[in-house]
Amino acid sequence: MGKVIDTRLELNSDSAMCRVSMTGDEGSREDEDRRGAGGLAIAPAKPALQRPAEYCVVMLNDDYTPMEFVVEVLMTFFGHNEAKATEIMLTVHTQGRAICGVYSKDVAETKAAQVNQYAAECEHPLVCEIERAV
Repeated sequence: MGKVIDTRLELNSDSAMCRVSMTGDEGSREDEDRRGAGGLAIAPAKPALQRPAEYCVVMLNDDYTPMEFVVEVLMTFFGHNEAKATEIMLTVHTQGRAICGVYSKDVAETKAAQVNQYAAECEHPLVCEIERAV
């Protein structure tokens, strides 16, 4: 005669119920290992996933970088159209800083580094930083 065993499993600090059904004659643990202990069904547990933290790429104003260069950078590295790039450039110019885009940390760091490197290669003091989004 078969037997049913209810078991509680702990998976990644979440709990899930499973039912183990074993069939066959009672015997030693060694016999069960050889015969196979029946089927084991585990209901899939949904892991608690969190969205990755977001970071803003912030462009800082300086008194030397031409406005046309800033627009070019915003279009090239952040994919903005000319109108949006001009709007962001004017915000940088009038307010001293503006958000170019919001990304995961790795992407934000990469974009800021690319802009800073390109500006340095073109001999402009333009700087982008990243900040954790609120």
